[in-house]
Amino acid sequence: MRKAFQQKGFTRLFAGTTTSMLGDSVMLLVLSMWVKTLTHSNGAAGLTFFWMMVPALFAPLYGMYIDRIKRKPLLVWGNVISALMVLPLLLVQDGGDVWIIYVVAFLYGISFVVLPAGLNGLLKEMIPDDVLVEANSSLQTTREGFRLIGPLVGAALFGMLGGGAVAVVDSVSFLVAALIIASIPLREKAPERIEQHWWHEMTGGIKHLVYEPVLRHVLVAFALMLIVIGFTEASIYAVLDFFGKAPTFAGVVVSVQGVGAILGGVTTSRWVRRLGEAGTVTVGLALLAVGLGVVALTSNLWVTLAAVMVSGYALPLTFIAFMTMLQRRTPQPLMGRASAAVETIMGAPQAISLAVGALLVTLLDYHVIFAIMAASTGAAVVYLLVSLHGQLFRPDPPLTSPPLEPVPLLPEVGVSAVG
Repeated sequence: MRKAFQQKGFTRLFAGTTTSMLGDSVMLLVLSMWVKTLTHSNGAAGLTFFWMMVPALFAPLYGMYIDRIKRKPLLVWGNVISALMVLPLLLVQDGGDVWIIYVVAFLYGISFVVLPAGLNGLLKEMIPDDVLVEANSSLQTTREGFRLIGPLVGAALFGMLGGGAVAVVDSVSFLVAALIIASIPLREKAPERIEQHWWHEMTGGIKHLVYEPVLRHVLVAFALMLIVIGFTEASIYAVLDFFGKAPTFAGVVVSVQGVGAILGGVTTSRWVRRLGEAGTVTVGLALLAVGLGVVALTSNLWVTLAAVMVSGYALPLTFIAFMTMLQRRTPQPLMGRASAAVETIMGAPQAISLAVGALLVTLLDYHVIFAIMAASTGAAVVYLLVSLHGQLFRPDPPLTSPPLEPVPLLPEVGVSAVG
């Protein structure tokens, strides 16, 4: 990771981004914990994450505008707006105000699309391709490291002072992030916009993902995993009920996952350099399937926590390798739209899984739910082994030139008459 911090401006970008990450780690679990406390419903708590995922369904629309804006100002003002969006939580008093938490979760979902897309574009602008995996690893490792303290701090603040205090902490973290990123010495070129029909501009990121074969196959595998992984958000409270633990013990579970994630984040660059990005994604999904399977088979708390740690290790391998793949294989003019398109392609199955998970937890034992998740994630591994068998487990060659603008899926005939 040392090479990333040798790049001009990255230290400040890291400091600003990780500051807002800290606020997120304190807040995000509190949202569902707050709903659980007010309603005593596992399903209602799980729906918090559903509302957070819904904005991803409209991400291509955001991406079209993201690619028209300089990345640094986008991150600065995006963090300022995010600081304001959490303040309505100060109005929550009782179960009748749960809708406010859902609204803030929805706004958080928009932030989770826009800010990462801007960050991906800025990283591609500032960091050479061969150093991107170190930059991504440093950010992801820090994010997961915050899982060790953030949920515990959030749960403690929530227990002592209430959710409003957590909202203030989160808001301040966004404001500090905006100030630090604004101080980055960067002369950024204005994005060049190619005149084209708005539909082709909006869907440019999706077309790129469809025409780039490795990205396409990896995203299919991600869909198989994400269509079930959201079950965990509601099921975690069923797991805690099974072991007789309070909802605040979720902070401990997430922190255990963070231990594994730190180890995974630190070692991801080694996996990528030895096995390539697609190979590392495959290994990560396989480990995730194992972790979910163990939770499904055991009724021992300590074994469950060990499996959670394995799953935590797997997640950064999977997502850091994919994010590096996306950045390397996407031309800069398409970076915002491609990032937003990924949010939609990933967000749609995840939103479905969150809603279905909130229902399943009321019908099935959590062991059965985790067995379903393990099976679907295992199917994703098999798909990659079959579809990319000739491109897995080998170092990725350097990209000497960026990919060309993708050919449109739809013919351009008659566009001028419409646009």
